[in-house]
Amino acid sequence: MKNPYLPYPVRIDSIVTETEDRNLKTFKLVFLNPEDENKFAYQAGQFAELSVPGLGEIPIGIATSPTEKGFIMFTVNKVGKVSSHLHNMRPGDVMGVRGPLGNWYPWDKLKGKNVVIVGGGFAFTTLRSSIVYMLHPDNRADFGGITVVYGARNPGMLLYKDELVAWEKRDDILLHITVDGTNDPNWPYNVGFVPAITKTKAPSSDNAYAIVCGPPIMIKFTLPVLTDLGFAPDRIITSLEMRMKCGIGMCGRCNIGTEYVCKDGPVFTFEQLSRLPNEY
Repeated sequence: MKNPYLPYPVRIDSIVTETEDRNLKTFKLVFLNPEDENKFAYQAGQFAELSVPGLGEIPIGIATSPTEKGFIMFTVNKVGKVSSHLHNMRPGDVMGVRGPLGNWYPWDKLKGKNVVIVGGGFAFTTLRSSIVYMLHPDNRADFGGITVVYGARNPGMLLYKDELVAWEKRDDILLHITVDGTNDPNWPYNVGFVPAITKTKAPSSDNAYAIVCGPPIMIKFTLPVLTDLGFAPDRIITSLEMRMKCGIGMCGRCNIGTEYVCKDGPVFTFEQLSRLPNEY
């Protein structure tokens, strides 16, 4: 069994600056040892620890889908020591990836169901993974309608812009893009907070599950909207990603009540969350 504290060595293949403020970058990583890619078997919705020797590590959602081979991607927000160092690294540099960690969205339960995805900010990473997974030709027939509500503070803060354009052109996914505000008079999409746009677009709860991931304040106000739309608590799935710490439940800093988010989550249903101390 692999030492859970030991990261896989990876090389930075490319770096994409996602946002106008340059604080969000997507890192495409390639395993130095090809056999490690097979060992790093993950599901859409899981996390990993990105590590820099001598500095530390940070938990980040995996942005790639298991259907994408030969690389893994992470979108990193520049907020602290490790993430700032990563933002200064270059293609060809070597770092570490430890994982995969945590649980994932319940894909077996979602088969045969309509899926509503509600996301905001840079937490859209694991949702990007999920959308790519469901849209893959090998998987698309396993799911019903796919509806996505995705928001950012302004147009310059939207992630994966090329993919948003590509998804919008497809007839097997319904995409609602929104921003909190914009000065662009030609902005062609929605203006408004994600919970309000979700309520306005009113995706059907019939034979459907909802996956919600974003800033805590967004999740707090989106959960009651989905409830009002008829989604049962056990069919609303969200993530306590902000609670991820060491990834294996050993440091003890991720617990909420009796649950260790790193081991028992970070994915929980709204029903499960209702039995825990309030995080939203």
